Amino acid sequence: MIDLRSDTVTKPTDAMRKAMADAEVGDDVYRDDPTVNNLEKLGAELTGKEAAVFVPSGTFGNQLALFTWCKRGTEVILGEECHIIQHEAAAASVIAGVQTRPVPAQDGVLRPEALRQRVRKADLHAPATSLICQENAHSLGRVVSLADMSAVRAVAHEWGIPVHLDGARLFNAAAALKVEAREIAALADSVMFCLSKGLCAPVGSLLAGKRDFVEAARYKRKIMGGGMRQAGILAAAGIIALQKQTGRLAEDHERAKRLARELGVIPGVVTKPKEVDINMVFFSFPPARDTGVAGGIVDFFAKRNIVISPPEHGVFRFVTHYWIGDRETDAVLDASREAFGNLFKGTSL
Repeated sequence: MIDLRSDTVTKPTDAMRKAMADAEVGDDVYRDDPTVNNLEKLGAELTGKEAAVFVPSGTFGNQLALFTWCKRGTEVILGEECHIIQHEAAAASVIAGVQTRPVPAQDGVLRPEALRQRVRKADLHAPATSLICQENAHSLGRVVSLADMSAVRAVAHEWGIPVHLDGARLFNAAAALKVEAREIAALADSVMFCLSKGLCAPVGSLLAGKRDFVEAARYKRKIMGGGMRQAGILAAAGIIALQKQTGRLAEDHERAKRLARELGVIPGVVTKPKEVDINMVFFSFPPARDTGVAGGIVDFFAKRNIVISPPEHGVFRFVTHYWIGDRETDAVLDASREAFGNLFKGTSL
């Protein structure tokens, strides 16, 4: 089965499964799970932060950051298409009790002028801005430059506001920018990154920052139900993800770029290969705006053991990852040529 829905579908490698079976464990709430402790130390070192805390998911890590940084009734500024806004079930209002103030951010880039127009101090009518959030790599598949991140950090510094980085795909961003992950993380006061997006670990993320921030977050992790006891079984896979998997992400990027180039040759398919920064290919096929056509395309791929997500407004997303090699890429392209080519010619699937 070839699964292109997301890089969250990656299953553990054989090395991870063995490490999980052999993992030395303890009670993480008591801080005596050595494997979790080693994972947190490694995550902090790779991001250049003082400490890190292991959490169940990326959404959990982002929301824990908001819960830790922000007083209830304050305001968080972030891009209108970012993951925290689009895919985290309005958790900021439920958990941290904050108001989110989305800003237009083309290609995931927050602009200093837009921030300056929206940053506020508390008065009778307005909440104070307590946090600015960036995302890199962005869930729209784009990478934000260090210069653009630095510009946001400068505005935040002017106002004395911390910056949180949703770095769910931090190592994809580092591979695309050809820098170390710590260079990106240095431009934020806290950073969350996932172990289960493209890195093959089955579960988990890390939230990193200064030691006092992480200790405060650890307490609030307990409030959120994130004390996971003998979590070393999971952390063992996370260690391998950081040691072995981060260095090969450029391969996924190259296969995504190839998909974009060759899909773009199919009549009726529109891709933008130069906008493929990481492992995500977005492409449009206007007939797929019809839900019947879209469903037929999804079914066509499924019959060829290829799982894809339905398009949104005629736009598909294919995501490459560890389990999508050259042979799988060839199979996807063959199915795409047949499906989209036939539909363009008016031939039924």
